Amino acid sequence: MSLYFSPQIDPIIFSIGPVALRWYALMYIIALGLAVLLGSYRAKKPNSGWTPAQVSDMAFYLFLGAILGGRIGYTLFYDFGNFLDNPASILGWTGSSIEWAGMSFHGGLIGVLIASLLIAKRYKKTFWEFTDFIAPLIPLGLFFGRMGNFINGELWGRFTDQSWGFFFENAPTTVDFVYRHPSQLYEALTEGLLLFIILWIYTAKPRPKAAASGIFLLGYGGFRFFVEFFREPDAHLGYIAGGWLTQGMLLCIPMVLIGLIILITAYRRKSS
Repeated sequence: MSLYFSPQIDPIIFSIGPVALRWYALMYIIALGLAVLLGSYRAKKPNSGWTPAQVSDMAFYLFLGAILGGRIGYTLFYDFGNFLDNPASILGWTGSSIEWAGMSFHGGLIGVLIASLLIAKRYKKTFWEFTDFIAPLIPLGLFFGRMGNFINGELWGRFTDQSWGFFFENAPTTVDFVYRHPSQLYEALTEGLLLFIILWIYTAKPRPKAAASGIFLLGYGGFRFFVEFFREPDAHLGYIAGGWLTQGMLLCIPMVLIGLIILITAYRRKSS
């Protein structure tokens, strides 16, 4: 049985004059709201070390760090040549208008880590205390963000010759292949939903300091590396080496290694 899908979802939910509410924006609003709710739930637990008010406060700064870091990261990691020709492109300036398209998770992560250092200092917490607390909440943003990518019909997967696939209207096609892997959904389910479940259950009990942060880096890096085999690389970058290594994979390798080192160190420190 062949299963072929051709999702055609209007990225705009509704518009009033020049103001439009897009599904992509709504996905991040939902993710932010859920992160605050779940973070506040954890903060109310005995001896959590946090308060719901602190959770709401930190959410704003983390969101700001993710957005700014994501944009800067995309420019430096994926669009550096254009940045050299037009430095204003980092602000979304195309020469005639501002179009803030293009975000990088790895850049967003760096932005979140910088924000974490500042917030931890503000609340007189250690860096690991802070990152361990927010680690289970970050995958929620990844899940809803990838769902937004899917609705927008962007960041599509590679061609598939299987008996099922998705047709993305904005993606290029060939004579032989039309349908693609819905890599956005693969990412939403693995680095988003599955990673959230793993971390939420893991952090339900006290764990060695930095262990949750290590699992997040290891889990995201591993899941993303795997899904990159099904995701179409950026057209202007293509494959970095061997006809299979992508820029996304390259950026995930240090995440996996660092996450593994942090996790091993955390448990060795506990046992010593």
